[in-house]
Amino acid sequence: MEDWRQYYVTQSVITGPGEYGPLFNALPNDIPALCSILQGLILHGHWAERYGVELSEERRQEANLRKVSRQLGRIMELNDSPLTTTRPAESRIVGNCRDFSVLLAAILRHKGIPARARCGFGTYFIPHHYEDHWVCQYWKADEARWVMVDAQLDEFQRKWLNIGFNTFDMPEGYFLPAGRAWQLCRTGQADPESFGISDCHGMWFIGGNVVRDLLSLNKIELLPWDEWGLMPGINVQDIPAEQAGLLDRIATVTLAGNEAFAEVFSIGDKARLSAPPGWEP
Repeated sequence: MEDWRQYYVTQSVITGPGEYGPLFNALPNDIPALCSILQGLILHGHWAERYGVELSEERRQEANLRKVSRQLGRIMELNDSPLTTTRPAESRIVGNCRDFSVLLAAILRHKGIPARARCGFGTYFIPHHYEDHWVCQYWKADEARWVMVDAQLDEFQRKWLNIGFNTFDMPEGYFLPAGRAWQLCRTGQADPESFGISDCHGMWFIGGNVVRDLLSLNKIELLPWDEWGLMPGINVQDIPAEQAGLLDRIATVTLAGNEAFAEVFSIGDKARLSAPPGWEP
């Protein structure tokens, strides 16, 4: 691919809405409005109790649906109203930050707006901690720049977290793409143990997110717990030098501008970035 605009305006095997594509036709182009719609469709599993919802294990498995077409099918199964109808919390599909980001990217691509999900770390969930997180970027043509959006944060969450920045056009530094987190920790500017989620943290976790972000830029929008060959193993603190060097380069490429578009596809040993046996989108 030579045209990055055309590439990021085209659906992936993950974001393609399939037979549910017509549901996107009536949606607005306005980013705050689209985020509000998504917030009325998806319930973040980790926030469910704060919304007064006790989830069964069966409901929690909805976070594994992965593909937008399957998610839309489940959304309509739970409540067949138009997507613009805000569902009661208990009638929303269960997901996480990745799902808000991927669904927003799917809608924007459907509307002809270049968009991509990004994997990294949020600085605004726990003080002095970088939480595993996903956001969405879209290309704002009239300003010739990528705009970062956290589609998960509704009014309730913004108040709970005391958010004081624009979540629809996030200033630099609030969300760290995985490559930036990797660079900070490799140069000793940040503690890798402060990056992660729950009991999963450290360089191995950051390295895994570097690969997830690269794959997402290749329009392979993994689940947060999907593991592919290049990702460092769980709790492996001493990453081999060759692997660390490749992750250094991947981090640089994922943070570069549109001029690095070609290298997003060519970097590294593609066999090591291929899907593990048995993986299906």
